[in-house]
Amino acid sequence: MKVANLARARILVTNDDGIHAPGLEALVEIAAQLSSDVWIVAPEVNQSGAGHSLSLSRPIRAREVSEHKFAIDGTPTDCVLFAVKHLMKDRKPDLVLSGVNRGTNIADDVTYSGTIAAAMEGCLLGLPSIAFSQAYTHDHPVKWGTATAHGAAVARRVLAMDWPRNVLVNINFPDVVSGSVKGVRVTHTGTRGFGGHIVERKDPRGGTYYWIGYAPQESEIDAASDIAAVRSGHISVTPLHLDLTHESMRRKLVAEFEAAPVDLD
Repeated sequence: MKVANLARARILVTNDDGIHAPGLEALVEIAAQLSSDVWIVAPEVNQSGAGHSLSLSRPIRAREVSEHKFAIDGTPTDCVLFAVKHLMKDRKPDLVLSGVNRGTNIADDVTYSGTIAAAMEGCLLGLPSIAFSQAYTHDHPVKWGTATAHGAAVARRVLAMDWPRNVLVNINFPDVVSGSVKGVRVTHTGTRGFGGHIVERKDPRGGTYYWIGYAPQESEIDAASDIAAVRSGHISVTPLHLDLTHESMRRKLVAEFEAAPVDLD
């Protein structure tokens, strides 16, 4: 996959934080630096943590906010599918951009992230797709200017390459002002695990309900990982592969089942 003429490309912008998120505005600013043909199709409300979920058991509704800007009462995956297969069916987008997420999408986060999932759906539909996320510290303003200052340049460099059809790109910006970014690192997905906890509460009628508290744990940090890059003030660029097959384990399983076939009688 390759975008032949980026300046004339039709770009679909989406996110998982919702149609009113400041990160969506930041991504529109990035997209506008790449092309003048930008469409926005984003969830009506926050869909963080939705992963690659698709609304199959209920109808979805679309609300036209303004020209080429739509809010969908569904997941990020719904947004991309609806845009490509319906709203933009007469001329499909050349590129899908998702984000800019409020907070990183690194390590194990990529399996939960609606931001990543939207780019994944674009990839599944045969479109070059990039996810953007901005690191931040709680109780401090999010430095959206870091993403808007560097996002287009990094995207241009990535989009100048020819990609395999089953690969999307995950870009994370560090929690520093734009002038303090130390550079770009091409990384692999790190590991830190889910350290969440369950919080029990009572509603006014005495019924019990629960909150899932998200608190990722970090073990020893691999210097080549996305975690290390963002933590050290670098922009992390990670190619993600849709084929989840673990090849060495697959070969072991082939050998195991060939050596001693399972008796199915």
